[in-house]
Amino acid sequence: MNEVKYFTKDGLEKLKGELEHLKSVERPAISQQIAEAREKGDLSENAEYDAAKNAQGMLELKISKLENTLSSARVIDESQLEEGKVSILSTVKLKNLKNKASMSYTLVPENEANIKEGKISVSSPIARGLLGKKQGEQVEIQVPAGLLTFEILEVSR
Repeated sequence: MNEVKYFTKDGLEKLKGELEHLKSVERPAISQQIAEAREKGDLSENAEYDAAKNAQGMLELKISKLENTLSSARVIDESQLEEGKVSILSTVKLKNLKNKASMSYTLVPENEANIKEGKISVSSPIARGLLGKKQGEQVEIQVPAGLLTFEILEVSR
């Protein structure tokens, strides 16, 4: 049995869109490449044919993995999440007590993390250290670079 993977509604829709694109755009394009390569004659010495078949195999593997992920996907029910405490989908404004820098992160499922957008995986060291905490609390979090101390300035959804 597959491990259940949690997604936001937007994250799940993005994944479905990617799968649909692979099936409706990429798959026919590779089939066309294979057909064109076949027309060029001897397949035993046809590099274009070999490349197209290899690309087809990679595409089918990617489609299979996405279908597998979608079969075990669940949407996070935000109504079940406790207000005021840091949990998945919380946006947390932090202050590093050592260098006084402020930062804001949104805790998201692992597969939706994007540090450029301020979205960190709920399974990252910082997120795990914040889970269950409330505004005003100070937390010490062990990260690869050492021990960091943060003050939670704000928790929102």
